[in-house]
Amino acid sequence: MRWGGVWRLESVNARKVGWLVCGVGLLVCAVIGWAWVPWAPVAGGVPAAVGADTVFSARELARAEAYSATARWLSLSSYALALAALAIMGLTRWGERLTRRMPGPWWLQLILVTVCVLGLRRLITFPLSLGLRENRLEYGLTSQSLADYFRDVVAEFAVSTAVLLTVVITVVICARRWSRAWPAVAGSLLMLTTLAASFAYPLVIEPVFNDFSSLPQGPLRDEVISLAETEGVELDDVLVADASRRTTSLNAYVSGFGSTRRVVLYDNLISGVSQAQTLSVVAHELAHARHDDVLMGSALGAGGVLIGVGLLGVLLPRGRSVGSSRATASDPAVVPLLLAFVAIASVATAPIQSTISRQIETRADVEALVATGDGPTLEALQRKLALRSLADPTPPAGLQWWFGSHPTVLERIGLAREFVRDGHTRSE
Repeated sequence: MRWGGVWRLESVNARKVGWLVCGVGLLVCAVIGWAWVPWAPVAGGVPAAVGADTVFSARELARAEAYSATARWLSLSSYALALAALAIMGLTRWGERLTRRMPGPWWLQLILVTVCVLGLRRLITFPLSLGLRENRLEYGLTSQSLADYFRDVVAEFAVSTAVLLTVVITVVICARRWSRAWPAVAGSLLMLTTLAASFAYPLVIEPVFNDFSSLPQGPLRDEVISLAETEGVELDDVLVADASRRTTSLNAYVSGFGSTRRVVLYDNLISGVSQAQTLSVVAHELAHARHDDVLMGSALGAGGVLIGVGLLGVLLPRGRSVGSSRATASDPAVVPLLLAFVAIASVATAPIQSTISRQIETRADVEALVATGDGPTLEALQRKLALRSLADPTPPAGLQWWFGSHPTVLERIGLAREFVRDGHTRSE
């Protein structure tokens, strides 16, 4: 089936295109990982974690571990139930049967079955979500009313459903239009969508969950802007988010790109810590902005999308058994399988994502120390943040490796103490 050493069009199928798209995605991720990810964020290696008893009292440790044990059990149970629900619907005939019962043309069936499967997942895990809320209430980590909680649940479901609908609609439409080349077309469209979503997120999604206002003129605003200038980050604004209506946790972040970039401070951060500690948080977030870490994450996500769509092209070009039928990528009955694939892929790649995230967070800690020159403030801040969120100082090593997006509080304090002992930057 070759002509002059070149594949003839008739010999090209979705499986071959899928392998090509998957290879391009792997290449993209490899290049970004090699050139952009800070694999050695601390010269000489990351310092060892300090002992928990050098930071927290026995009572503080017991309280954090008691809260974390319950939260961890509920979270992992919810995670497992959600994954099991999607796997059962996607890998058995149940998903196909549900799809065939949907009314209307194929595109309506596609939308309805997506909403139904995701709604079932949310319904199954909802009691555990309520348990997590009760645990947070019991330990004083939230004062959010039940009505506001339900509002956030509905908003989160709407956003996540819209994201997954975008994925399945793109795959199925492309497969119906381009029977051979659909992995390349769908992968390209979803890659561009991933990048566009990073730019749109601060303008479209963030306002769904919080109200924002500009930080009033004053010493704190002046210091934030001055710190941004020192770190070479251009800001559009400094905002305050009304996070205290949902949580007692303290945080800040930098969102947006170019003309939309802004520092966002939680209102309870401003009121809950000293100005020096607030600036330590801001310096950390500005380091993310200076290195375009959000853009890097988006680019890695885009490469991951290509890998995922390419694998779908390999798995689905000739159809697969879904119950008693054979559902191809162009059939709405494949939607439950697509949703299961996304969930399984997310779990399988979590260690890679978490490892990269921890490297990035460590670099931001190092650069915050350099920018502020204040190790004791970072240590005091990390202790306060851990106490306010009841973070487990010593999480199970396996779970930290698989899901931990940040270094532990004891690792971060170890970095701050090493900075003080050295008396100079440890960054490269």
